[in-house]
Amino acid sequence: MTAYTELSAHFSRASALSNAVGILQWDSDVMMPKGAVGTRAESLALLRVLHHGLVTDPRVGDWLSRAETDNGLGEWERANLREIHRLWTVQTALPSDLVEATSRAVSACEMAWRKARADADFASLLPLLEEVLRLQREIGAAKGEKLGLSPYDALLNDYEPGGRSARIDALFDDLAAFLPAFTDKVLDIQARRPKTAPPEGPFPVEAQRALGLEMMKVVGFDFERGRLDVSTHPFCGGADDDVRITTRYNESDFSSALMGVLHETGHALYEQGRPAAYLSQPVGQARSMSVHESQSLLMEMQACRSREFIAFAAPRMRTAFGGAGPAWETDAVWRHYTTVKRGFIRVDADEVTYPAHVILRYRLEKALIAGDMALADLPGAWAEGMKSLLGVVPPDDRLGCLQDIHWPSGGWGYFPTYTLGAMTAAQLFDAACTADTDILPGIARGDFGPLLGWLRTHVHAHGSRLETDALLTQATGRPLDAGVFKAHLERRYGGDQE
Repeated sequence: MTAYTELSAHFSRASALSNAVGILQWDSDVMMPKGAVGTRAESLALLRVLHHGLVTDPRVGDWLSRAETDNGLGEWERANLREIHRLWTVQTALPSDLVEATSRAVSACEMAWRKARADADFASLLPLLEEVLRLQREIGAAKGEKLGLSPYDALLNDYEPGGRSARIDALFDDLAAFLPAFTDKVLDIQARRPKTAPPEGPFPVEAQRALGLEMMKVVGFDFERGRLDVSTHPFCGGADDDVRITTRYNESDFSSALMGVLHETGHALYEQGRPAAYLSQPVGQARSMSVHESQSLLMEMQACRSREFIAFAAPRMRTAFGGAGPAWETDAVWRHYTTVKRGFIRVDADEVTYPAHVILRYRLEKALIAGDMALADLPGAWAEGMKSLLGVVPPDDRLGCLQDIHWPSGGWGYFPTYTLGAMTAAQLFDAACTADTDILPGIARGDFGPLLGWLRTHVHAHGSRLETDALLTQATGRPLDAGVFKAHLERRYGGDQE
């Protein structure tokens, strides 16, 4: 057995543990009875410790040293070694007791967050979130020392390999300067349009679910390898060949659940399109969270809020809910789906104001990890940031700093990938439509085959073979360019017509 073969078999076992964690975590968020919290936390903690033990096994370093001198390896195997080396370097920075403590703290904090969010009670969550933050600082410091990075950049690197806050600062400062005036412009344009009331509910949950399932099938979701459920916070999770997505329903507004389903389906399509031959290997994983988010936003924002898609979907919406009248006409539905407004909730935000929500969270989590802000001051800092960036102040913590699960679940350094993903989505969709002129007409027919085929070829099938900049440059002819995203916003929202 060669060193590379040993490594491949070893990381296949690690992948099997990750799959088990994925399904147990999904169950915790979707179906688990409250009384099982303690037992589940113990199970997840053990599995994560076992996984960490496999990745940090002393033999991995030896296998890597020998495999990296093997001249008989191909491009995919070389890329797999690069990804294994990256994982091994990062994970060997963490002692197993820190991994276990973090798993326990996160499990407890996630469950407490659900109640705190429902009660709009940040104070009740504070002690548990303080512990999660303390551990994240330890993790960032340990990884940063090994990688030569700041603690925040070391945490960011887990989600965005090679990503650096200095580059993000420049991109986000540019957007923060652009968005307020552009938002004012868009709101002024929309205020001058003839008013059409949105479709009126109630919209029964079962009808919403049926419509969501229909649209998932249209865009290409494989129901033999995945399913749709309900959770407090929409997400895409599960395991290889078992991709679980969730949404949440509001009987007075079907659009948020439908677009949430389409968003998570974009994530799921990426997972279902990863290279089958390397599914259990690091090189077969999704490239980065910005690339992952680009796939969800490309599907939700670029494709499914286009006039072409709405022309296809509006009649099906009318049928699903028995709608009639001007509010259900295609143009009115498109106006509804592209309405811009200042709001409190990130996951319900339109694509013009959404980046401001992300910029706020990015700036706050950077300050918290650096120790420049006390966690107890988060609600006040959140309110100030919302007022500055979006012109609104949340009335309570439920609509403010308690709305996201990311920090309670240990996802520090994750938030910037959402807006990096929006920029990437705009660039990929622009390149796809330029390369294949049947993509938009296909969407208008409910045929996502041309678009999904392009994404399978240029994004999904590569897994992590290419690093992020190389993947985007190969697919679009250039590295990430925020100007493409701005041009998209100007085109869709900056005039009276798309």
